[in-house]
Amino acid sequence: MAGVAEEIRRAAAELFQEGRIDLLIGFERGTGSCRARPVFVENASGVDTLIWDSTCSNNLAVYLPSTFRLGPQKKGEEKSLPRVGIVAKACDMRSVVALVKENQAPREKLIIIGVPCMGMLDERKLAAEVEKATGHSDVSELSESIDTICATAPDGRKVEMAREPLVQAACRECRFAVVQGADITVTGPSRPPAAGSDASVLQFARLGGEERWKSFEEEVSRCIRCYACRQACPTCYCTECFAETNKPAWIGATTEITDTMIFHIIRIFHQAGRCVECDACVRACPMGIDLRPFARKIALDVRQMFGFTPGFDLETPPPLVTFKDDDQQDFITEPQRG
Repeated sequence: MAGVAEEIRRAAAELFQEGRIDLLIGFERGTGSCRARPVFVENASGVDTLIWDSTCSNNLAVYLPSTFRLGPQKKGEEKSLPRVGIVAKACDMRSVVALVKENQAPREKLIIIGVPCMGMLDERKLAAEVEKATGHSDVSELSESIDTICATAPDGRKVEMAREPLVQAACRECRFAVVQGADITVTGPSRPPAAGSDASVLQFARLGGEERWKSFEEEVSRCIRCYACRQACPTCYCTECFAETNKPAWIGATTEITDTMIFHIIRIFHQAGRCVECDACVRACPMGIDLRPFARKIALDVRQMFGFTPGFDLETPPPLVTFKDDDQQDFITEPQRG
């Protein structure tokens, strides 16, 4: 992974030196060895902090709508949009494509550095395994290879673990592991596309309506309405969320189960044809709520009814802004069949 990071730094430095970008969105080392955090680099001297490894989980596309939002302008003032470079793994790239289609990010103002992905590490699983072996959940040093992860505890003890069990669930089920359509592509090891990745969502889909509802209610009952899932999602970019409007007030601002369920139902439906299953919402949740079965069920419905999956193609319009004569309509006329 060190070679990939060097290539990212070199590409970013050249982009700044050639005057092609005003800002680079990437990753730097966070507060611990097993954490990376987003960084906004404004000149070539700042590229040395850029990193790339399997701790770079965040979907950086989430920052694009606000980056390209100019805000109020004074009379006679003309603000120009920045030229932005962004480091993107495959799921980030698919979110970028969705934002471009929805006019939230101008493609001509973007330079995308596509990077390989071996699957992002699940920080909670990693901490649990290190604690099991050493009694410490903190990691002072982390190194990785294609097959293994080596973590060093604060007392100096090293724990070597197989990589795959520590990889996030979304990465293990990812069908789009290799970036397509980037302006600059950094080569390196990538995980192969997952086979049979619909197994878990099909298992959920086979449950009866009452069982699915009960599962959903039990999962979101832990929600504290912090909106971390919304804030982490690249395609939740509304400047005013329905959950916080009061004219009209769509739902109450409480953790009463009905309000909570309505919030999540509407947010998940808003992701129909847009969710790239990057797991950002799951990682962000402080209560460990897993929204994947419900979001993936909506994604499966969109794929089966409209033949659409959010991908790398900038030309194909999203299904919810198009109409075809042969679109399925039985989900409207016979809703109980779904």
